[in-house]
Amino acid sequence: MSGGVDSSVAAWLLKEQGYEVLGLFMKNWEDDDDSEYCSTRQDWLDAASVADLIGVDIEAVNFAAEYKDRVFADFLREYSAGRTPNPDVLCNAEIKFKAFLDHAMTLGADYIATGHYARVRSIDTERGVQHQLLKALDLSKDQSYFLHRLNQAQLARTLFPLGEIPKTEVRRLARELQLPNAAKKDSTGICFIGERPFREFLNRYLPTQPGPIKTPEGVTVGQHQGLSFYTLGQRKGLGIGGVKGRQRDDGTADAWYTARKELESNTLYVVQGHDHPWLLASDLNAQDASWIAGHPPASADYAAKTRYRQQDASCTLSSAQDGQFALSFEAAQWAVTPGQSAVVYQGDVCLGGGIIV
Repeated sequence: MSGGVDSSVAAWLLKEQGYEVLGLFMKNWEDDDDSEYCSTRQDWLDAASVADLIGVDIEAVNFAAEYKDRVFADFLREYSAGRTPNPDVLCNAEIKFKAFLDHAMTLGADYIATGHYARVRSIDTERGVQHQLLKALDLSKDQSYFLHRLNQAQLARTLFPLGEIPKTEVRRLARELQLPNAAKKDSTGICFIGERPFREFLNRYLPTQPGPIKTPEGVTVGQHQGLSFYTLGQRKGLGIGGVKGRQRDDGTADAWYTARKELESNTLYVVQGHDHPWLLASDLNAQDASWIAGHPPASADYAAKTRYRQQDASCTLSSAQDGQFALSFEAAQWAVTPGQSAVVYQGDVCLGGGIIV
């Protein structure tokens, strides 16, 4: 129970279904807990108030050391290497469905449950019972992308009470139950670290290494603060707003976008126009693959997402072995970003995925 409306309603639903529910509040970040961006104290008060109202016990657990070792260290390594990691994916695999799951099992729990929007389906196969991860029925809130690294053992012990409920219904239930956090806005930002000025935050952990910002033609149009602080497709915060570059017939100019990072020369390349060829990719390679079934799917046609907020894109999967795979897309994908996750789907079933290289 995070203090948010989703996990609060999930706990109430499970109690209504006859489960014996114990709330666990996870504290995973301590570096600047007194800052305006870390809402841990308020979140704990909200979670405890909800637990009291719906009649479940709650306890706080501290996984800050595990988070720092398993998630944040990797997060900084990836940024240092010029890639853009997705900490939510690793946080789910290492903290919410590993450290939290292990703790729950020591308490004698049969299952863990979260407020994620996703579903689990168990089917009988020749290999025995197979647990599948499915998209939520409310596709606008589906979070299977962030859960694609879960394995059979984790899914066997996981419940997603909100998987078949639209978000609007969750809000309605919260109001009806008069939950103290019924109107609380959804959390965004980095998993457990919260919303904060990102460049300023990274600056505390990574050195600034200024270098040139260049166009594909090699023209220097500005200076960047360090490649770690930029991501492919980024439009705002480049600091080159006054550079006109190529102009249209009406005298206006296309916007600038981050298109490439060259670590060897510490150069950031920018292009003009949303559909510049440097921003489009028809194929990708991924590594560190994790497949929910425990083995790679057959080479065939599937769909995939290369970022959370996008439609499924038709693609062909190939060379899925030794923790690697390749995807070829029917239509070129925009700003395919090293460090992000490529997640593969077969209809509503999330098959798994890997890290884009």
